[in-house]
Amino acid sequence: MTHLKPPLCYLLLLISAITIATAAAAAATSISEQFKEAPKFYNAPECPHTDIDYDTDTLTTYDDSAVHVAMTLDATYIRGSMAAILSVLQHSSCPQNIIFHFVTSASSDASLLRATISTSFPYLKFKIYRFDDSFVAGLISTSIRSALDCPLNYARSYLANILPPNVRKVVYLDSDLVLVDDIAKLAATPLGNDSVLAAPEYCNANFTFYFTPSFWSSPSLSLTFANRKACYFNTGVMVIDLDRWRAGGYTTKIEEWMELQKRMRIYELGSLPPFLLVFAGNIAPVDHRWNQHGLGGDNFRGLCRDLHPGPVSLLHWSGKGKPWVRLDAERPCPLDALWAPYDLLKPPFSVSDNGDDHEKVVALATMTKEMKISWKTYI
Repeated sequence: MTHLKPPLCYLLLLISAITIATAAAAAATSISEQFKEAPKFYNAPECPHTDIDYDTDTLTTYDDSAVHVAMTLDATYIRGSMAAILSVLQHSSCPQNIIFHFVTSASSDASLLRATISTSFPYLKFKIYRFDDSFVAGLISTSIRSALDCPLNYARSYLANILPPNVRKVVYLDSDLVLVDDIAKLAATPLGNDSVLAAPEYCNANFTFYFTPSFWSSPSLSLTFANRKACYFNTGVMVIDLDRWRAGGYTTKIEEWMELQKRMRIYELGSLPPFLLVFAGNIAPVDHRWNQHGLGGDNFRGLCRDLHPGPVSLLHWSGKGKPWVRLDAERPCPLDALWAPYDLLKPPFSVSDNGDDHEKVVALATMTKEMKISWKTYI
């Protein structure tokens, strides 16, 4: 039988220990990244008192003084989500009045996602909802970018079904953005007498681009926007009246367009076109400052872009390029520096405050020292 020489034995033990420690660290969150704890933010003296006694399992009352924020949550975009949450809290006058509603895929590990959020935001009022992918999987058609085909991208169409009936109004936010203004201002957007949602509109955009020639050449389909001043709007930032959505059956209306898309190709851009088909021209306006979108470039190359003219309340890296990816690759765009201060990612190889982790580090250091001694003895 062949015996390993002592130095090699120690080396293999060291590699094994490092592997185990790394796996343990990865298991602490939904992905291999670990995040710092964010500071706690408090209400200003003038904030209205909220009567909600909130926990993560029940939400039985609705308080008009609360701001409800809905976001999707998954392992791929968790780093962006953490930055977005921090930016919302940091710039809010009444952060303790904000309630987050996180929607995650039924196939994800919700307990690990909950632990990740709770570790960085132990004071946060939030609830996690499972979204059954089967609701929408059969309706999704391939788009120009595979990331747009993720079923969770379509969860925004089901918020009225997912969130409790007593949540009547919600601000929906994508995970690739940061706020630099008080979200209560956005939440207070008036929806008028009959609008279901509000979002910044961009009427200078080429609206015909969002639908195929087959759509525009159809005598019946081309009349969809008749008597409407239809303009493009980005669905990554919306204020939604969930009561009106439920009463109008708008999830069904969106699904009907998705079913038509399965029969004939009428659009290319994932979950956006059904929203445009149902709502464009009938939404309440929001100032453009609340969605400085497109900072991730286009859907193909993700090139750097400048801000749109005017003031800024929200920066949105919609498009292919994400700021954390470009920063990690050391190829950031200039505006990615505005996202970086909200990044809660722990630096690589940082020592946790957890005692068990500290003991692992000490053990690895001791083993390394012993290996060096044995190696010197061997040579």
